[in-house]
Amino acid sequence: MDARTSFRYRQRGTVVWAEYDGGDIVQGHLLGTVDARGGLRFHYHHLNAQGEMRAGVCESTPCLLPDGRLRMEESWQWLTDDCSAGHSVIEEA
Repeated sequence: MDARTSFRYRQRGTVVWAEYDGGDIVQGHLLGTVDARGGLRFHYHHLNAQGEMRAGVCESTPCLLPDGRLRMEESWQWLTDDCSAGHSVIEEA
C-alpha cells in the first residue's frame, strides 16, 4: 500500500468494512468493529500486482483534523509471509 491506494469505508452500528485498491493493490477488503472509545479492530486481505494474496490484522485510532478530515493512526501486523508489523497513517483526501 502507498499514497496511491484508496480506501472506501462504510459503517453500520459497530461494524466497519471497506474496499481498497490502487498503487500496488489490485483489490482488497477489510472487516472489523468499533469499540466504545471509537477505536477500530479489523482483519484485512488483498491481492497485489505481483499476484500475491496477503492478510493481516490492524488496530486503528481515528482522529479529526482541524480542517474536518479524518486521520487513522494504525498499528498492523501481517498474518502471511514474514508476519512483520508496523505503523501507518491514513488521511482522508
